Amino acid sequence: MRFLLSDEQREFARALDGMLRASGTPAVARAWAAGEHRPGRALWARIADAGVFGLAVSARHGGVGQLPAELAVAFHELGRHAVPGPLVETVAAAAFLERLGAGTAAGEWLPRIAAGEAVVGLGAGDPYVLDADAADAVLVVRGDTVRRADGHGPLQASLDPARRLFRPLGGTVLARGPAVAAAAAHARDLARLTTAAQSLGLGRALLAATVSYVTQRTQFQVPIGSFQAVKHQLADALIGLEFAQPLVHGAALALAAGAPSAGREVAAAKVAAGEAGYAAARTALQLHGALGYTEELDLSLWIRKARPLRDAWGTPADCRRRVLAA
Repeated sequence: MRFLLSDEQREFARALDGMLRASGTPAVARAWAAGEHRPGRALWARIADAGVFGLAVSARHGGVGQLPAELAVAFHELGRHAVPGPLVETVAAAAFLERLGAGTAAGEWLPRIAAGEAVVGLGAGDPYVLDADAADAVLVVRGDTVRRADGHGPLQASLDPARRLFRPLGGTVLARGPAVAAAAAHARDLARLTTAAQSLGLGRALLAATVSYVTQRTQFQVPIGSFQAVKHQLADALIGLEFAQPLVHGAALALAAGAPSAGREVAAAKVAAGEAGYAAARTALQLHGALGYTEELDLSLWIRKARPLRDAWGTPADCRRRVLAA
């Protein structure tokens, strides 16, 4: 099994990084948190033009095929730049519709998802759906039934203001049966994988920002980054991220191959990446001192995402139970 990225995957990551760096994602995230979706939808269209959503959609529906490894690469960059919106949920909805197949809304929504014309929310096991107010459609799976929600309740409190949570209401039944539950399990695995990749990218960005800060901030006439205690905290954060990265890529390859162990490998990657991203956020908060608590500082957009991403699509306890399930 090859855990290193190919040249094409590295070039894809560099292209996404350059596009997102030029897009002013902090301003987009602040607007999204305030309920202003136009900047986010404009960025969504650019992300679609880069081919990200097509990686979850088959060629017959306008995509390039279902490619978990490339999706992990893409979501690492999306996490690194704190891009807001139901990105994970939309690719998970695409995977769900692809797996469910004929007799569903696949023909209606998959080409639009691939083209970046549709934002689709997905709720599978959680009472809330992310950014339902911005979605063109919200799919809700309960057991062996999937519905398209008629609307949503009021905005709920969230640790990350850019992750806007709503309870879906009502809905028209689209499909019932064992195939729904199987498709939802597959979508959940892809959601966990892409969330893990987001956590990994988020942690990398937080660590880089913190290293830059501690080399500039001085105390006793020397940079605080020269203090042994600070070095140890940064080293611990780096080790966590380095150990999580091959788990994420290995899980992506297992999911792409349809390996029987894929669900457990994805869950293990989700635990490792989520905990590593959260540890990097705690380190960034502590080493930035009082600045770390300042909402006006763009760093807060990254710090406040770490714990919600760690817990989204399966808390660490949930994922550990999945790993241990034989």
